Order: sequence, then structure tokens, then C-alpha cells
Amino acid sequence: MSVQQIELTEPSEATGSISLTDAAAVKVRALLDQEGRDDLRLRVAVQPGGCSGMQYQLFFDERSLDGDAEVEIQGVPLVMDRMSVPYLGGATIDFTDTIEQQGFTIDNPNAAGGCACGNSFCG
Repeated sequence: MSVQQIELTEPSEATGSISLTDAAAVKVRALLDQEGRDDLRLRVAVQPGGCSGMQYQLFFDERSLDGDAEVEIQGVPLVMDRMSVPYLGGATIDFTDTIEQQGFTIDNPNAAGGCACGNSFCG
């Protein structure tokens, strides 16, 4: 899974739930099947870093942290830490597999702007 850097607006109440496109759900389920474990979930996090101040992280995680928000979307178990939830309300995770690009992207209505590299966002 790749790291995408982003810039966000100030955290607020989540404006909606996070969603997965069909392509993203299919890819995540395939990757989970490859792992061969039934205790893993896709963790989506927003953390400080990147040239614009914040970055997304997507990875498989078996941990449950205090305050985690857990959902299942299209058969994909997904978890977010309590600090990331306000930033991710209304976000959509997609997967692209073309000649030019392969990987996960996040379309986030909370992102105020990005950087020239396309991997960073600010709030």
C-alpha cells in the first residue's frame, strides 16, 4: 500500500462516512485473501508529514486501538483511529490500475489543497 500526502482543513465533525469504490473493494479483498488471515483490517489514517503537512496511510492491521472507528464496506473491514475520523468524513478510496498509474487514491472533500507532487494535502 502506498502513502499519499495531503493537506486538510481543520478537523470537524465527520460530514459523512468513508466509502470505497468497487475497484478499491475488489483490490483490498484480493490483497486480504493473499495474506490468508482473517484478523486483518484495512487501516486508514491521517498523520503529520509530507510537503503540505498531512499524509494518508493505508495498511493492513490486526490491532484494535482505544477509540478506533470500525466499519465494513463491501465486505472490507476498515478501521480508523479517532484522530483521523474527522479528516476522513466523506472521503472515497479508489484503486486505479492503468499504464500510467497503479495504486490507491483518496478523494477527500476535507482537503483544502495539495502540492505539486500530488501526494500531499493541507487543511
